[in-house]
Amino acid sequence: MPQLTVISEVFPLAQVFKISRGARTEAYVVKVTLTDGTHTGYGECVPYARYGETVDGVMADITAQADALSRGMTRLELQDAMKAGAARNAVDCAYWDLEAKRTGRRVWEMIGHKAPEGLVTAETLSIDTPDNMREAARKIAHAPLLKVKLNGENVLESVRAVREGSPKARIIVDANEAWSLDLLSDIGAELDALGVEMIEQPLPAGQDDGLIDIDCPVLLCADESVHTVADIPRLANLYDMINIKLDKTGGLTGALELAEAASKAGMQLMTGCMVGTSLAMAPAMITGAMSRIVDLDGPIWMAKDRENALTFDKGVMGLPDRALWG
Repeated sequence: MPQLTVISEVFPLAQVFKISRGARTEAYVVKVTLTDGTHTGYGECVPYARYGETVDGVMADITAQADALSRGMTRLELQDAMKAGAARNAVDCAYWDLEAKRTGRRVWEMIGHKAPEGLVTAETLSIDTPDNMREAARKIAHAPLLKVKLNGENVLESVRAVREGSPKARIIVDANEAWSLDLLSDIGAELDALGVEMIEQPLPAGQDDGLIDIDCPVLLCADESVHTVADIPRLANLYDMINIKLDKTGGLTGALELAEAASKAGMQLMTGCMVGTSLAMAPAMITGAMSRIVDLDGPIWMAKDRENALTFDKGVMGLPDRALWG
């Protein structure tokens, strides 16, 4: 039966990461190890204060499952034993990794999917002055897809600056709940003219019912508003797309269920991430291969990533090394 180990780790970032809710210079992650004495599986989660999570709280929630795990709790039983969130994510992904190593197959082979090869991930530009964002866009003009973090100030000026800095890139923008319905109505057409492909979570979660009356020419994507399949019935009438994050769904198991439910509801898929290492990104590549937009650039922000890290070549992700995950 698998034995559990859980630790917290801090990874310094190469530069400040700034969104509408604040800035950070480090990534605080929790790593889970499940070993049966012969094989070892790994998982990582990023506790997120926006959802009431802390590193200590997540570690306590995981440790509380140690006895059940040692008695043989299965991955499917885990879904009922823990609520969706970062804690379950780390354990669930460690289970998937352990199962893959026991069977000698990759995770995508286990579920009958093709290898997630050639995924193009967005590269993120954090909030800054328009001039600085223009320069930042120039520095990564090789990237085929840019994600622009925005608040409620200088929105159009910032996007114009990024477009000037990287005229050929696809652009998506992320307001992280910072806009109003009026602002979205006023700038939607201009963002479309600038070639913006998608707007992520323009309004605060729980205050987005007004989107049903908006005729926006740019795709609208739910992020903070969506966690599990239970959210899909309401959101299908408000958004064109959902952002699947394993730290919200509680792992790859929940993410696959969410992807299926959203697709059946006619919604397009995006796969995103918190700011974590390659160990957190690797499982998300499974749903990334099913998604129109992939945003798994967390490791690019690390001053130093894990060993056996994912590779990124002009926005294209390499397959995970077996020693990393899956």
